[in-house]
Amino acid sequence: MEPIVNKVADSEIEVLNLEELWDGRPVRELDISEFLIEGLVLREKAFRALVKEYDWKSFEGAHVAIGCTTDAIVPTWAYMLIASRLEGMAASTAVGKRIDLIRDQFTRTLDSLDWSRYQDAIVVVKGCGSETVPENAYLLAARELKQVARKVMYGEPCSSVPIWRRPADSFSKAEGAVAGSVAAKLPSKSR
Repeated sequence: MEPIVNKVADSEIEVLNLEELWDGRPVRELDISEFLIEGLVLREKAFRALVKEYDWKSFEGAHVAIGCTTDAIVPTWAYMLIASRLEGMAASTAVGKRIDLIRDQFTRTLDSLDWSRYQDAIVVVKGCGSETVPENAYLLAARELKQVARKVMYGEPCSSVPIWRRPADSFSKAEGAVAGSVAAKLPSKSR
């Protein structure tokens, strides 16, 4: 009997699992209306007193989305004041709902990622079933991968959907650099 060979593991396919980019910390929502009079009116002195007295320890280590569930008009400085209280305690803060904070985190993480490791690679952006990864992260990953990868797919390496492929007539940046340096060394008459 022949041994079972994992062709996917032996292939040149790179897997980008966006779920691994999340730090695993909990996301908590803080409703700013708790600090407003009847949930609607912000009076600065009362607001500052409530913020000062509030027990912020429950947000320690968590990502905190600061929003308002009422139709109150909340000035920007109020969000800034609460965020300053959470500084050094919360993992991060953002204005909005849970999904807004997660989307912001993934956007920052993807913007800072070193995409060169996927240069000229066949890349599968792992999908299917993530509760953490926002759809926007997949769009951003596809945009970045299109700049470096040879081929981009979505799903699992054994069952993926093609998203983009570099046209056959184009070549990689690395190949272009080599071709350019060779051309530069040729005598001017042969160019």
